[in-house]
Amino acid sequence: MGILLHNSSSMLSIKHLVFLEVARLSSFTKASEVLFLSQPAISKNIQSLENDYKARLFERKGYKIELTAIGTLLYEKLLEVKNIQDQTDFQISFIKDKQQAKGILKLGASTTVALYILPKILSAFHKQYPQVEISLFNRNSEIVLQALVEQNINIGIIEGPPKTKKVEFLPFITDDVIAICSSKSYLAKKKNYTLKEIPNIPIVLREKGSGTLEALAESLKKVKLKLQDLNVKVRLGGTEALKNFLLEADCLGFLPRRSITKELTNGELKEINIEGISIQRKFYFIQRKGETAGELNKNFVKFAKTMYNQ
Repeated sequence: MGILLHNSSSMLSIKHLVFLEVARLSSFTKASEVLFLSQPAISKNIQSLENDYKARLFERKGYKIELTAIGTLLYEKLLEVKNIQDQTDFQISFIKDKQQAKGILKLGASTTVALYILPKILSAFHKQYPQVEISLFNRNSEIVLQALVEQNINIGIIEGPPKTKKVEFLPFITDDVIAICSSKSYLAKKKNYTLKEIPNIPIVLREKGSGTLEALAESLKKVKLKLQDLNVKVRLGGTEALKNFLLEADCLGFLPRRSITKELTNGELKEINIEGISIQRKFYFIQRKGETAGELNKNFVKFAKTMYNQ
């Protein structure tokens, strides 16, 4: 998610762009690697900017650097300008020629969406806007939300409405989370389980911050159970890791139906029904509150919703 320094139409100077990257990475060394500039050149640009504002923008704390109060203010304001610049570049190029419209789509998405929903959408979107650079940040919902708030991405897709007033959200799609086990497991001998049996079944769960885990917790609450009541043997980060573990284990897990369509079809995994447990998740587009959505982001949201509905 770096920045380009050779854009002649930039509203920002080279030293402002260098500052943005140093601040984003909290490192002169990493910024040097990303921008393909020498460290002396990075330092020279930062010193020049500090001379312009007659204030220190960074302070060193051991091996780390941190923004000063003035540096933090400048960083936030320059990000606003950078976003306006990106929006303006897209709109101008879009008016000239839709097929040649240029821009950067900085998107973040939770695992299920990133792996099983977005590839088809992004491929089709790229065909319609071949000059748009697409950047996809894939983490669990909690981390994607944090990335949006910290302005590392400009639009996100997460599971469940965000629990913060810093962002706005728009409904996208729904998906089911189902209980599954390996068809080779002893658990597969039964298709239906009662709530009384659940605490005795070995369970594998997603990591904290996962939308799947949160959806499960909400569903359990409706039948007066908690995650702590489950016999949790393993916690794994990521849908694929959990799926691959379940294929070889004598455990029950909960995964989005979209992520295991192939395994259910070929009989590697078996769906298990649990009395009173029904889990449906909702996915939402999110953007920072009070920030005007750029035309590129609006076009992508409209494109994704239209494509999914079709």
